[in-house]
Amino acid sequence: MNKIGIIFGTDTGTTRLIAKKIAKKLGDLADKPVNINRIGLDELMQYDFLILGTPTYGYGQLPGKDTNIADGSWAEILPELQKADLSGKLVALYGLGNRDKYGDRFADSLFYLYDAVKNAGATVIGSWGTEGYDYQFSKSEVDGRFVGLVIDHNSQGLLTDQRIDEWLDRIMPQFEQQLAASA
Repeated sequence: MNKIGIIFGTDTGTTRLIAKKIAKKLGDLADKPVNINRIGLDELMQYDFLILGTPTYGYGQLPGKDTNIADGSWAEILPELQKADLSGKLVALYGLGNRDKYGDRFADSLFYLYDAVKNAGATVIGSWGTEGYDYQFSKSEVDGRFVGLVIDHNSQGLLTDQRIDEWLDRIMPQFEQQLAASA
């Protein structure tokens, strides 16, 4: 599919809010954001260009039935995603965390999405610097950078829109180059 698919997992709606902000900024380049529990892997696989988002629950968990999301979420689709062939797909990631409450496992679940799509052959873009975040540990920090955009909407909500804008400015040239090549 020649549009960017924005797929997220959420229970409280903050990750959905971020997905909607991203979609609004992308305009016609993106399809309407959709919760992973509303589509299956087959629908996700129709996109060559993806932005995937997740909050972090409990002790660095992906959202899912184990975190009391009745309809399921990333935790249920991850085993399928890990077996999929994502070769040729361009994927950017964003994750939510709360550095004040969970600084010892800040935005950890983002790493699980990253690991799954990378090992399935996707080209992952959009790593994000750790500057401006005060936390003790994050699995999502690899080689001194987060594996995707990290949003701390609870503790740093005033920075959310600015961070989204800067992140999109960095990843969009890569998406646009691939979109043009596939047209």
